Amino acid sequence: DGRGNYTFGVKEQIIFPEIDYEAIDAMRGMDITFTTTAKTDDQARALLKAFQFPFKS
Repeated sequence: DGRGNYTFGVKEQIIFPEIDYEAIDAMRGMDITFTTTAKTDDQARALLKAFQFPFKS
């Protein structure tokens, strides 16, 4: 976003093992945002790469 934050989308909540598949009435997606103290996207990318976040080239 130009300010060191990273947001990605999840299409279905079933990626989380804590979710009981049988209890789901509808598939729901969500956006997850990581807010960092990085001043630039390059700094944030370096931080998230250190945590082994997968990035597309």
